[in-house]
Amino acid sequence: MKRKLSHGFRILLGILGILGLVLGSCTGKTGSSTKEGEIAGKIVVLTHRTDWVNTKFQDYKKAFTAKYPKVEVEFEAITDYEGTVRTRMSTKEYGDVLCMVTVPPTPQEFANFYEPLGTVEEFSKIFDFVDTSTTISYNGIVYGYPINANVAGGLVYNKQVFKDAGIEKLPTTPEEFYEALAKIKAKTSAVPLYLNYPAQWTLVQWEGGRLSFAGDPDYLNKMIHDDAPFSPGKPHYELYKIMYEVVKRGLCEKDILTSDWELSKQLMADGKIGVMALGSWALGQIRALSKTPENIGYMPYPVTVNGKVYAEVGLDYNLAINKNSKNKEAAKAWAKWFATESGYAQDCESIPALKGGQFPAVLTAFKDLGVQFIIGAPAKPGEEGLLDKLDKESEIGFWQAPQKIRIVDAAMGTTKESFDDIMNDWNKRWARARQTLGIK
Repeated sequence: MKRKLSHGFRILLGILGILGLVLGSCTGKTGSSTKEGEIAGKIVVLTHRTDWVNTKFQDYKKAFTAKYPKVEVEFEAITDYEGTVRTRMSTKEYGDVLCMVTVPPTPQEFANFYEPLGTVEEFSKIFDFVDTSTTISYNGIVYGYPINANVAGGLVYNKQVFKDAGIEKLPTTPEEFYEALAKIKAKTSAVPLYLNYPAQWTLVQWEGGRLSFAGDPDYLNKMIHDDAPFSPGKPHYELYKIMYEVVKRGLCEKDILTSDWELSKQLMADGKIGVMALGSWALGQIRALSKTPENIGYMPYPVTVNGKVYAEVGLDYNLAINKNSKNKEAAKAWAKWFATESGYAQDCESIPALKGGQFPAVLTAFKDLGVQFIIGAPAKPGEEGLLDKLDKESEIGFWQAPQKIRIVDAAMGTTKESFDDIMNDWNKRWARARQTLGIK
């Protein structure tokens, strides 16, 4: 495990240390033989950035059209992004360029929906994370342009709320976390932890914390061969037990059934929320809304593994091309430009995927807390796609909302099952799926 962690560090530190920047375009399908001035057509770009579509994205559009004057760009911002786009992917009408939705479709299905862009080897010369990501390529072929990477799972928190509640140090155990939230509830008017239950996708954000609880980049490869990976003491059990307990103890919003994602960001920015479980991608959005952005911090999940605190780093949304697009050259021009020239990663205060990019100061502070960054190990040879198949066959849905909703409903008392009932059911489903798929 120690060897793999150091490998993860080398990859991450490479972002900070790489001096050279590869400026040439990739060979093969990563670029176009058409001259820039000749690329023309109208493209529709789907985005989840409802907050920036009429502001920052208009600046991106202006810069892009200065280089590609014959390309007309239209943005379509979607609030329930993944749910809406997955539905539209049952047709051919899901934009020309889109933030890449995965699992479903699984990597084996990428070619059914996305245009192939080049090889992993080619893309890895220009971008970090491509060779370790399981959400951008299949069988050596890349289907999305990587833009930025984030800490996959952690907790956005308001420093002033913590100070007002008398919380002097960040919690590193679940019990310390519950105590901190209880102080916020007792000593301030802020909501201790905001779940955003109605949005549903916000509950899925918790899944990004699984490797924080494992402390092992190879954990998911080992999980494939475990009949009971949701038992007490194991990563998913301990992660979702926190979600359950926060609701059970009344440490989240009172009216849990009515909340608003866009409003919640402003409430966090204004010091009316203590904690939200989100990837580090949310930091830039919330800080941009705050009059005191320095009060918006990011902390790891409250868990230590062998005395250390871990956090997973991985790619955010990648930009893919609809394989049914009628203007693929124009679509590729936008995706490539956005990945290499827009400055989006810096604007988001996230880790740039483009080699040589600057590490964001807000996450440097996160790193200074002693957090050990790890990158999930790729699947073992011959086991590619098995985790996704198990997830689908068992109907647990790591990156889907239904089972998280089930946990919250149980904690609210809406249903009669306990947390352990749910975890036992997950174990049964998993073991049955392993048997069905013939995995030893």
